[in-house]
This record gives sequence, structure tokens and C-alpha cells, in this order.
Amino acid sequence: MSKSYVKFETPADVKAKALEAITVAADTGRIRKGANEATKSIESGTAALVVIAEDVDPEEVVMHLPMICGEKNIAYCYVSTKKELGTAAGLPVTCAAIAIEKPGNAAELVKSIVEKVAKHAPAKAAPAPKEEKKHAEHKHEEKKAEAPAAEKKAEATAAKEAKPAKEKKPKAAKPKKEAAPKKE
Repeated sequence: MSKSYVKFETPADVKAKALEAITVAADTGRIRKGANEATKSIESGTAALVVIAEDVDPEEVVMHLPMICGEKNIAYCYVSTKKELGTAAGLPVTCAAIAIEKPGNAAELVKSIVEKVAKHAPAKAAPAPKEEKKHAEHKHEEKKAEAPAAEKKAEATAAKEAKPAKEKKPKAAKPKKEAAPKKE
């Protein structure tokens, strides 16, 4: 049964290369082990490649990783089991996800994985270019500039008249506390 967070089928050769890249990067570069560490690496933008296990339970542990990788344009792929991932990282336990930050001697291997993953990964919706957004803001400013000054003054005075002036009430004097009688 395929998990809901697995967005595409990773080819067997890419899985093998990813595990090899993790092993080499663990020795000569830098990797972040675990879903939390991988998340930090992705959010900071330092991850070169993220590898996620397909058998994570509960799914919520790694469900967010493909989404934030897509937002940050970071390549990711899947391997079959957590055990494989943990072993590749040199851990005596299983591991749900690993982020390769500095590939070290695995730089070429990571580059080839990223290229192959780009072919298999689903196309994501591209955000609107920033130029169009700036252009829309510029049009909005032009419309403001076109409004005659007289209309602006009329609107300002109407707004002032609509608000009733607050009346200031004099503050009542607080009663003074009487001193407690002294005990003898």
C-alpha cells in the first residue's frame, strides 16, 4: 500500500544512488538525520537533496516534507525503508528522512540524482512572477494619483463629520482611605 505522502515512484537506480550519496556525504560532507533535522535544513535552504523513507508510520511525521521541498525548490526522492536510510547514514536505528546539506565527495552523484528526480517529480504550480505583482501595484498607485484633490478633501471632511467628538468627563476624586486605628 502506497502512503499518501509519496508523490511519485522513485526508480530503483535513483534509490540506490541516493543511499550511496548519503553514505559518502556522511563521511565527507554533512547530512541532517531525522524528519525534524531535515525540516530545519529545508526551511533554511541549505539542503541539496532530501531522501524520505516510504514506510514511515504515522505518515504525519514526514507528510510535510514534499510540500516544503516544493516550496523551496529542493529536490527530494524516496527509498523503500527506514532501515535502509538509517544504515546508509551509519546509524544503528531506523531513520524517516535525511537531508544532504554538503555532499562532499558525493557532489556529482547528488547532481545526477537531482537531474533524474526532476524528470520523475510531478510538476508544481509556478508562483506568479514578481514583475506582474509589481505591475499590478503600480496600476493601483496610478488610480490613486488620478483622483482629484477636491474629492480627497471632501472625503476627509465627511469622515471627520461622521465621527462624533468624544466628550471628556472630569475625573471624580477618589475618596481617601482612612488610617486604621492603632492597637494599643
